[in-house]
Amino acid sequence: MNRPELADFLRHARTRLDPADVGLAPGARRRTPGLRREEVASLAGMSADYYTRLEQSRGPRPSRQMLTALARALRLTEDERDHLFHLAGEEPPRREATSSHVRPGLLLVLDRLHDTPALVTTDCGEVLAQNALSRALSGDVLARPPRERNLVRRFFLDPAARDLFPAEDRPQRAREQVANLRAVAAARPADPVPAALVAELLAGSEEFARLWSEHEVAVRRASTKRFLHPSVGLLELDCEVLLNADTRQHLVIHTARPGTESYERLQLLRVVGLQDMSPSRT
Repeated sequence: MNRPELADFLRHARTRLDPADVGLAPGARRRTPGLRREEVASLAGMSADYYTRLEQSRGPRPSRQMLTALARALRLTEDERDHLFHLAGEEPPRREATSSHVRPGLLLVLDRLHDTPALVTTDCGEVLAQNALSRALSGDVLARPPRERNLVRRFFLDPAARDLFPAEDRPQRAREQVANLRAVAAARPADPVPAALVAELLAGSEEFARLWSEHEVAVRRASTKRFLHPSVGLLELDCEVLLNADTRQHLVIHTARPGTESYERLQLLRVVGLQDMSPSRT
């Protein structure tokens, strides 16, 4: 691990970003350009003290998970991410079609969506990034352990995950998720990621196994979803799914139609925001 070079790289990456680049309010005038250390730490899901020690060349060797979080927080390109891993003495992730690295341009779009919940997922349902309103709607998924960040896995294996949806909508949500996963698995028969997820769900969920046996296939596209929020109530939102063909990542955007009760409730959610997030929700 090259601590001095790692510290210098982190400082330069931090100072080239403006708060608006990562979806933060500018706040008071800043003495120096770029993000504050505590802002980077918050975006990466680590303590400010830990990040400060990294920038001061006295921190412990970051884990691969932490390096991935830093690359996302600092909006690094894939080349920059690989350089970060090398400085930390780690082999960079393989560049595959299903890479979990979210490109800076896609993160920039996500951060600009201030008034609507939006997130980036893989086609297998793993959450890679969320904006603030998405966290307010469904909880901070990236704060969970890596295995709990897959929406399909949690829907079938964690009963609490279903509380986000009205009871009468859950059978259709289950059917849609199984049909999409079957399409993904069939399109990439040599990819171990969807195959492993299917095997785990077949072993752990009778409902999934029953739906899987019906052989329904449907690629995830635009739809209307209903969400239950403990503070603002029921929201009916239009869901648009934009596909990044190079990385098989989805930008999922939820909007409410102006003039509806759901629109008013979504505006209220912007106010109550992160105050009502619960780590037990997804």
